[in-house]
Amino acid sequence: MNTRRDFIKKTALTGAGITMFHNIINAVMIDSAPKGITLEKDSVILFQGDSITDCERKRDSITCNNTNQLGLGYVLFTASALLNRHAAKQPKIYNRGISGNKVFQLRERWEIDALSFMPNVLSILIGVNDYWHTLNGGYKGTVEKYETDLRNLLKYTKKKLPNLHLVLCEPFALKGGSAINDANWFPMFDDYRKSLKKLSDEFNAIFVPFQSVFDEAVKFAPATYWSADGVHPDLPGRQLMAEAWLKATGL
Repeated sequence: MNTRRDFIKKTALTGAGITMFHNIINAVMIDSAPKGITLEKDSVILFQGDSITDCERKRDSITCNNTNQLGLGYVLFTASALLNRHAAKQPKIYNRGISGNKVFQLRERWEIDALSFMPNVLSILIGVNDYWHTLNGGYKGTVEKYETDLRNLLKYTKKKLPNLHLVLCEPFALKGGSAINDANWFPMFDDYRKSLKKLSDEFNAIFVPFQSVFDEAVKFAPATYWSADGVHPDLPGRQLMAEAWLKATGL
């Protein structure tokens, strides 16, 4: 992960790539029709997931819209845009991703780290560890467990928060990253992506096609430009994710 000094230094380099980002997003999502989230005054937006969401956030920080609390990943880039675009609504944005989490671990902390925030918008990115840890962590999960656990979590969440705007983000892996052995990852990992899309349709959620976006991005620059290990995005990848999330949600 980048240090905060690296983050500040490298952020300046992303500006030149804005046009490229837009070209990538439009190539994948040109026909997307956002279901349209209308933010009310003081809307709460909560991001949940694993290390890609966590990204060095300070877990003892509880103040919304704060860099320490938001971390250094795509959530920060997304939140910065949202806070700028919707200043009149003064949204309250939180990050409660935790590195290493799988779906069942989200459920274990859901009451405190999700429902207690009473979010108006809940964005979830989860799934890479549900597969990755079967390769290197001794985890015995399956794609069926992933889908069942996530379906049950979403049912429970919608029961508790029936008016919730739900955003489901596609898990992704970039071929060519140092952590991605193509023979071990594909096509098996694709089943997790398909399950997420299935659940997105089932729950009428907004779907963010991160894998498709990165598949398009590698036509412009190699996988290691976007993510050195193929799992955790570097600065250009984080900005690209933010652009995709904003495009999908219409925010």
